[in-house]
Amino acid sequence: MAIGLIIIGDEILSGKRLDQHFPKVLQLLAARGLQLDWAEYLGDDPARITATLKRTFAGGDIVFCCGGIGATPDDHTRRAAADALGRPLALHPQGKANIQQRLLEMGAESGQAVDLESAENLHRLKMAEFAEGAELIPNPYNKIAGFALGTHYFVPGFPVMAWPMLEWVLDTHYAHLFNRAPRAERATLVFEAAESALTPLMLALERQFPLIKVFSLPSVGDARTRRHIELGVKGEPAQTELAFAVLCAELQRLEVEYTEI
Repeated sequence: MAIGLIIIGDEILSGKRLDQHFPKVLQLLAARGLQLDWAEYLGDDPARITATLKRTFAGGDIVFCCGGIGATPDDHTRRAAADALGRPLALHPQGKANIQQRLLEMGAESGQAVDLESAENLHRLKMAEFAEGAELIPNPYNKIAGFALGTHYFVPGFPVMAWPMLEWVLDTHYAHLFNRAPRAERATLVFEAAESALTPLMLALERQFPLIKVFSLPSVGDARTRRHIELGVKGEPAQTELAFAVLCAELQRLEVEYTEI
């Protein structure tokens, strides 16, 4: 089962805000022996969000979706998820109760009476309108829940809320997947060589060792390091060690300058 990430918001695509979710999700997954298989960035375009979710719902991956679940005019994710599944939006009873509880707590903290039937507070309940059949994702920051539909998990765009919610999803629903596929990585820095000259070696390694992948990251160098390629192998630990030994032996045979890292 692959793991995907969708990050939604015009502010990300315009550069007004720097995305923090991608590196954090990598970190959360790596800590549990998992890895991200794909990621997409979307603006606040209802049609595009709906089309994307329709495609990903059909794919069966575990998908984390960050952003657009508020109640302002540019928040389209809740409606888009419902439309993608062909389901109506429905007010989730526990989601409603959570929001009202939060409003009462805020009123108590400020010493002001709270009218749960005011237009403003009734509008806030839209944040508990999800596609019919959705399950809640608890929000420890302010109790306003995210929601789950199958293996898709929708959380706010605010990192302080989103990240603990994503951790809760992983630890609650996918602990059985943690550290199931041990992985290793070994790499070299190859100096003053062309990637094209090393490509046959890379292809041969992947044919010989089907449980590994070869990676090649060229660099023009900087004040501290000459032009080089970070060339390595990653994957199943035993095959990684064998493939790395073959890689180094072939680099020596080709009389290519390299150092292990």
